[in-house]
Amino acid sequence: MSIDWTQFTPVTALAGGALIGAASAILLLLNGRIAGISGITGGLFQKRSDVAWRLAFLTGLVAAPILAIPLFGTPDIHIDADMMTLAVAGLVVGLGTRYGAGCTSGHGVCGLSRFSVRSIVATAMFMLTGFLTVYIVRHVWGA
Repeated sequence: MSIDWTQFTPVTALAGGALIGAASAILLLLNGRIAGISGITGGLFQKRSDVAWRLAFLTGLVAAPILAIPLFGTPDIHIDADMMTLAVAGLVVGLGTRYGAGCTSGHGVCGLSRFSVRSIVATAMFMLTGFLTVYIVRHVWGA
């Protein structure tokens, strides 16, 4: 395995991470809520009174990249998987967020920053599962 140094973008990665952290902190400070995308989205499908902020947050997630395209251009995207693989992967991730009581953004960004033991364990399991999945798919199945 080698790193494609022409695609290595530490400045934009750092800026993106800082923006994610700032948005998470602002949501927690101003709204008292954790920026877990699965929980925010799941709350839209329940009878709740807090639909407005959830819709605003999700709208921002979709609108921000669209608004950034004129400034930064469209990235080259190459996906080495077919639609069935992507659909199955999405369903498995969705099941994992239900069983793990949260997603990578909720546990990995917000939970770790709060030193939540539950989030530390969940994030370790996310990472371990990801490592094992990549190893099995690439080296055992040979895909």
